Amino acid sequence: MDLNPQQRTPKHPRSTLILTPKISKPPVGRSQQSKRRSSRMALQAPVSLSGQDRQKCAFNLMPARATNLNRHGAAVALQRELLVGSTVAVKNQRGTMVTARVVAQLAAFQGIPTYAIEFLEQNEQSKNFWGISFPSASTE
Repeated sequence: MDLNPQQRTPKHPRSTLILTPKISKPPVGRSQQSKRRSSRMALQAPVSLSGQDRQKCAFNLMPARATNLNRHGAAVALQRELLVGSTVAVKNQRGTMVTARVVAQLAAFQGIPTYAIEFLEQNEQSKNFWGISFPSASTE
């Protein structure tokens, strides 16, 4: 019996399997960033959220931290799992309350999920919700 590997030929030739990842959304590039409705401000603001979590359990005025503030919403970190597409009420420290839609789960840091939210109404309450001035649309 000759076990020299150079002289053995396989009975079945090996086929090559090429796996290509399925990309459901294209990565955000510079062209998509330029389509944003408003600039993000690298600020943080304490807020409270009310709504229903992923298990349909109601919560009321749960403390949360808003980051990456913009005229139309923010990224919000809170200790509840939310369902993308659900609606929440967001209250700032001045007592102003607006409704917002959860548009994406961005990340989870130390077990605390962060969600992108967008304000549903574009009125004076939501326009002044953060209490800061954003660049005008002509300068963005």
